[in-house]
Amino acid sequence: MPILTGKARLAGVVGWPVAHSRSPRLHGFWLERYAIDGAYVPLAVRAEDFERATRGLLAAGFAGVNVTLPHKERAFALCDEVAPAAWQAGAVNTLVFRAGRILGSNTDGVGFLAHLRAEGVDPLAGPALVIGAGGAARAIASALLTEGGRVAVTARRDAAAGALAAALPGLGVVPWAARNHALADHALVVNTTNAGMSGNPPLALDLAGASAALIVADIVYVPLETPLLSAARARGLRVIGGLGMLLHQAVAGFAAWFGVTPEVDAALYRFVADDLLAPPCA
Repeated sequence: MPILTGKARLAGVVGWPVAHSRSPRLHGFWLERYAIDGAYVPLAVRAEDFERATRGLLAAGFAGVNVTLPHKERAFALCDEVAPAAWQAGAVNTLVFRAGRILGSNTDGVGFLAHLRAEGVDPLAGPALVIGAGGAARAIASALLTEGGRVAVTARRDAAAGALAAALPGLGVVPWAARNHALADHALVVNTTNAGMSGNPPLALDLAGASAALIVADIVYVPLETPLLSAARARGLRVIGGLGMLLHQAVAGFAAWFGVTPEVDAALYRFVADDLLAPPCA
């Protein structure tokens, strides 16, 4: 059972809406596992209330929060100090409150790389193709480039891919019309868009010309098996689902807020996955 006393450390996730977030479930798992006096709570905050609410949490003694849509740009602007990875990503997803200051970081890129490595995949083994040009694409491409990887981006709007490449020196661009043909020249392809998410159409990507060694990753985790991953699996390709990235990107925030570096393992994966697989309440 969770431990809560007057000395409890508090953290949470701020978004609008926020009811869909699995972060309270995974952080709650760690809090119980490590018998920590603390809590991690969902905080539904409208866009116009974000700054006031965040400063209120700081004043109330919270250790920090995760930030999800639509607040990531506002969070970046609110920080007193921004970590290099967040500057590179152009977005903040983790806030740490310390001595009256707001420190911002972005854990998406390092979380993605940590997940690949936990699955036995070397993210630098060959060229990577990132699909999408949003915040997640920028964070992942930036993390790969920072470690010396060869990376290109492709997006439905070629102008958006070009703008991302202009912001990240060393990032190549593959025109959207050439994306299928380009798969033969890459060792890793990662979907960072919401295509294939429950309620959305699947990603328009034809794997017919892919190398047999191509690794196909998707950061979408609802559903756990996206149409892209199913298509890749049917061709015998190695697949990497999105839930592991969610779990690994949470490690740094938990460590900063609660003072323990948690482990991502099969028990945690099953605990969060079971919630995703559960039928909706009547």
